[in-house]
Amino acid sequence: MIYPKNFEQKLGFDQIRKLIADDCVSDMGKRFVEKMRFSNNRSIVIKMLDQVSEFMHILGFGNSFPTQDYFDLREELARLKTPGSYIEQEALFDLKTSLRTIQNIILFFKETEPEDYLELKKLIAPLFIPDDLLEAAEWIIDDKGEIKDKASPRLSEIRQEVASSQRQALRETKKAFQLAKKSGWVPENAEITIRNGRSVIPLHASDKRAIGGVIHDESASGQTFFVEAAASFEVNNKIRELESEERREIIKILIGFTDIIRPLIQELSSAYRLLGMIDFIRAKARFSIKVKASKPILNEESNLHLKDAIHPLLFLAHQTQDKTVVPLNLELDQENRILIISGPNAGGKSVCLKTTGLLQFMLQCGLPVSASPNSEFRLFSNIFIDIGDEQSLENDLSTYSSHLLNMKYFLRNSNEDSLILIDEFGTGTEPLLGASIAEATLEQLNRKRTYGVITTHYTNLKLAAERIPGLINGAMLFDTEAMQPLYQLQIGKPGSSFAFEIAKKIGFPGMILKNAKRKSGGKHIRFDQQLQQMEIDKLKMEKQQHQLDTADESLARQMDKYNKLLKELESSKKQILGDAKEEALRIISDSNKAIEKTIRDIKEAKAEKTTTKTLRQNLESKKEKLKGGVKAKATKRIPGSTIKESTEIKAGDFVQIKDSDIVGELMSIEGDEAVLNVNEVKLRTSFSKLVKTKAPKKKAASKRSSYSNITQDINRKAANFELSIDLRGKRADEALSLLQKYIDEAILLNMKEISILHGKGFGILRDIIREFLQQFDEIKRFGDAPLDQGGAGITRVVFR
Repeated sequence: MIYPKNFEQKLGFDQIRKLIADDCVSDMGKRFVEKMRFSNNRSIVIKMLDQVSEFMHILGFGNSFPTQDYFDLREELARLKTPGSYIEQEALFDLKTSLRTIQNIILFFKETEPEDYLELKKLIAPLFIPDDLLEAAEWIIDDKGEIKDKASPRLSEIRQEVASSQRQALRETKKAFQLAKKSGWVPENAEITIRNGRSVIPLHASDKRAIGGVIHDESASGQTFFVEAAASFEVNNKIRELESEERREIIKILIGFTDIIRPLIQELSSAYRLLGMIDFIRAKARFSIKVKASKPILNEESNLHLKDAIHPLLFLAHQTQDKTVVPLNLELDQENRILIISGPNAGGKSVCLKTTGLLQFMLQCGLPVSASPNSEFRLFSNIFIDIGDEQSLENDLSTYSSHLLNMKYFLRNSNEDSLILIDEFGTGTEPLLGASIAEATLEQLNRKRTYGVITTHYTNLKLAAERIPGLINGAMLFDTEAMQPLYQLQIGKPGSSFAFEIAKKIGFPGMILKNAKRKSGGKHIRFDQQLQQMEIDKLKMEKQQHQLDTADESLARQMDKYNKLLKELESSKKQILGDAKEEALRIISDSNKAIEKTIRDIKEAKAEKTTTKTLRQNLESKKEKLKGGVKAKATKRIPGSTIKESTEIKAGDFVQIKDSDIVGELMSIEGDEAVLNVNEVKLRTSFSKLVKTKAPKKKAASKRSSYSNITQDINRKAANFELSIDLRGKRADEALSLLQKYIDEAILLNMKEISILHGKGFGILRDIIREFLQQFDEIKRFGDAPLDQGGAGITRVVFR
């Protein structure tokens, strides 16, 4: 049960009905919107929510759903129950197109996975359209709504005769027209025209009897008469007879088709009802998507917990203005059933109340709600509201009298399954008395274990919420520094009306405000302000604490990663040192054995020079093998080892520049700068870009040619080199790859200055590029270009 009668207008649900109706494509769907009603039946509400949620998924992720030709033919079908009646041609066309839509809907769900859209599949399960019925309709009528020639053999013959007779009549008319024109009976520039559906010839009034026939019309001036030639008159009469016969044959065809569908009228009527229901559910789904609604948790307990809830109509209004809505978080349970909201005027108290009531009503009408899907709702048997001014001159009711009548109704009908919503509780009469009556009413509602949201400015109601179990305070926060409401609900503390702050903000006379503060008691005002500001500061500190906790977690993860890598490194180090010691001991052992054997052999040979020399050579050979073993072992034991004597680069070696085909002799090394001799051309480059290579094989005769080719290549690159590179719109890795090649070429060509165009944006690409530039020793400095040349959108690079 809902109260009062204008409940929907008070909460704005009438506007939601209109928005949903606007999304319907048929009158059937709109009638279902009108019939949408509040329900406290759990299974029905869950079924309706599931249907809308499934359709939201179809609209968001599924294939294109059939949305055309939702015609309602139930009245026409009811008329056809009478024997001898027949379906009209226009209705037959609507029947054919709508049957095709129903068939496509059935096919749509057949092509989905078995576990998808279970509730919608249950809904359309009774739908059945015999294939031969649609085939019969398509055989009779085409896609333009015309009866086909092949609908019956006799109809085809009649239409052929009509076409032949029309051609004959036109020939006779043209023949008579040519005769009249040659004879001068036809006005200048006149042609054959149509009157009363027949071809006629315009003649001068004086010559109207010249060709015989029938006069059908005359001009406004009376100077021209329109005459049907006698030769075509009889032919046209035959055509009229054939057209009448054609109409009789069409009716005969329609009667035959009606006899086919008459036994199926009940099934077809049910199918059209379901078609309207599908249109209705689709419209609800479209509206739900617009307001970002979702299906919440429907619990079996007595809790109501709104999370990130927004008023759907307020959301749509703000969306057109690019404004955001502050979400509402509110919780009612068995311990805190009634929430008393206080705070400044225009601070959002009424919006909180209406949002709570509207979302609860939407849910129990089968609509998803504009709140987090983690929100928890329960079902109420009654929702009662007292919002706005109910003053009535006709019924002799004042504002306060109307409020009292509402309270009387609430007290009589409320129970533990009721939700009451009261805006500005107790206002409309003398404040002290009104507050007392409001407090007594609140206590009785609490004893009935009613749930509710109440807004007020009365201090006694705030104090009651602190001392009476079942009640809880809530405050709409107000920023006293910025002097503006935050539209945020804080549960647990009462709020202030901030009357003085708001009055000051709108420019109320300061002298009067000072006098008012003295009369009201300054201590109360200062305490109120400090309490509210403490709540705001608390929220800011909680936000900062959350950010610190997040940073600490990130730092802890990095520390764990570092410690893990350090342990792995220590373990690898111990393993490598152990292996090296074992290898050293083996080498020493092998060396001692070789030395002892050599001494023993010398003694046995009695120190002959030749033998001694041979033994020394063998010892040296053994020594070299042991050295080789140590190198190989070290390389094998230490992954990624760079100890390769053959790759050491020194002056005089031939080297190649990485990622290029340039090979030359290294002449000198100064820090990280190297000078190469490339076919008698001196080239400066970074030493870190060089790799050792073999001396190129070249013939003396080709030396001049190679020099010429190198020179031409460098000259060609210098001629085509652009002094700026555009990296806007590139990904970071792609941009750095292009920049690496560009800078290498600039250094190769001894460029003094280049420009890198990266755009401004958020500055992310600019920071990445400038961090990359720091690794080049050849770069002297870099920074923003002058303002008139691009400013922060361009990085200017100067080389040494």
